[in-house]
Amino acid sequence: MCGMPQQPPVRSTPARATRPDASMSLLTNVMDHSLDDGYAEAAARKQSEGTGGLPKTLRAKLGLAAGLVLAALVVTVGAAQARIAAPVVAKEREELIDRIDSETRAADDLESTVDKLRDDVSARQREALEKSGGSGQADLVSVLSGAVEVHGPGIKLVVNDAKEATTGGDGDPRETSGFSDTGRVRDRDMQKVVNGLWASGAEAVSINGQRLTALSAIRAAGDAILVDNKPLVPPYTVLAVGDGKNLSSRFQNSADGVYLNVLQENYGIRTAISVEDDVRLPAAPSVIVRTAQPRTEKGTS
Repeated sequence: MCGMPQQPPVRSTPARATRPDASMSLLTNVMDHSLDDGYAEAAARKQSEGTGGLPKTLRAKLGLAAGLVLAALVVTVGAAQARIAAPVVAKEREELIDRIDSETRAADDLESTVDKLRDDVSARQREALEKSGGSGQADLVSVLSGAVEVHGPGIKLVVNDAKEATTGGDGDPRETSGFSDTGRVRDRDMQKVVNGLWASGAEAVSINGQRLTALSAIRAAGDAILVDNKPLVPPYTVLAVGDGKNLSSRFQNSADGVYLNVLQENYGIRTAISVEDDVRLPAAPSVIVRTAQPRTEKGTS
């Protein structure tokens, strides 16, 4: 019986278990060796030589101490200078306040002097008007020229900007430099109002306490309205002496009254007019009295 050739026995070796982080070998190596070998060797060499950390030699210690002393000296000097400068600053502030108070008192004294001179000028103007005609004519001229205070029946017209003024676009007929807001009252609006009141029979007119005369000017400076170079702020209160009911109806039916109504409807400008039994208007700050002289031409032979 022929025997079958025997096969060598096969040894079974258990498979080596793989690490769970085998796929992260690069990251593991970086974390395990976070410091480069060169840096690690240099640090070890310095530590063995005694050159790492704080200075060990006397010279190095003296240098460090000198640096700390210098830094402390700089801080101390800065604090001392600040402490010394504080009283100086306070003194300068007190001197500035004193100067402001002094200049304010001087301005008040000058304003009082101006008021006295204005009263003197008004008295001399009344004398000149009385000399130019009878008493009744002088009174009429004084009223029309704004040289004296007046009171009597009339109207009160209040003109104010719109509550929510909007900026007009390009090509808006009301848009000009300095007044881009269509809901704001402008100088030309007040000019039309005043001219309309004069044309409707007003005998005297004032805006926010500023008496208007034949020489008065209503202009704009930036966004402000000036009356005789004095800035006004809204609302603009216009007082006019005259026949109250007739003056009110004439003005509202005039072209200037219609213009004001259009501003109210289209741009939201607020207006209110009322008939008053008695309104008081101050005298104009300064009135220039001019006397007309007849012009004679010499005949030629």
